Amino acid sequence: MIIKNTKFFTSIADSRHIPVDGIPEIAISGKSNVGKSTFINFITGSRKLAKTSKDPGRTRLLNYFSCNDNQFYIVDLPGYGFARVSDSEKKKWGILIDGYLQNSKALKNVFVLIDIRRDPSNDDKMLINFLYYHQIAMTIVLTKADKLPKTALMKRKKEIASDLAVGIDNIIVISALEKIGKERIEERIEEILQTDNNKNDT
Repeated sequence: MIIKNTKFFTSIADSRHIPVDGIPEIAISGKSNVGKSTFINFITGSRKLAKTSKDPGRTRLLNYFSCNDNQFYIVDLPGYGFARVSDSEKKKWGILIDGYLQNSKALKNVFVLIDIRRDPSNDDKMLINFLYYHQIAMTIVLTKADKLPKTALMKRKKEIASDLAVGIDNIIVISALEKIGKERIEERIEEILQTDNNKNDT
């Protein structure tokens, strides 16, 4: 699924106000500073669609981006695990994310982004366990592959798959800098939307 055009659609601060237009949604999640905005710009071919920042914790809302003339939405979730915010702010983000994940009827898959150089954090594991519990489909995306030698990528992929107890085929390694993994992400989006279409046909 090549993303031919993308535009910002809306930002939402309360999960009770999520769209109910039935357009399929693919959510992007991960720790603060894992590279969510860079990832969104990479797969959409836009340098400025999602605002990148060296300061983690910038995304504080649910940001919806319409892809291919409303064929599907990319939904950028607030990053988690950012230490320099108040407990009340963290709680607010948690309520927003949990409410979205449980209440969006159009959510088809969650891309969970993890820095390939780091072991999955407790927050990563909590999110993945949450998705398992609520039977929400997910894809693990390992970012910043350019930071490691190419000979080390498969080893890290296997280690992280083992740590998270997920199949290695459900993990995609990417690097926006070196243009690694974009075709596999496009294939995954195609698979997600095709599966959804097949369900609608039955």
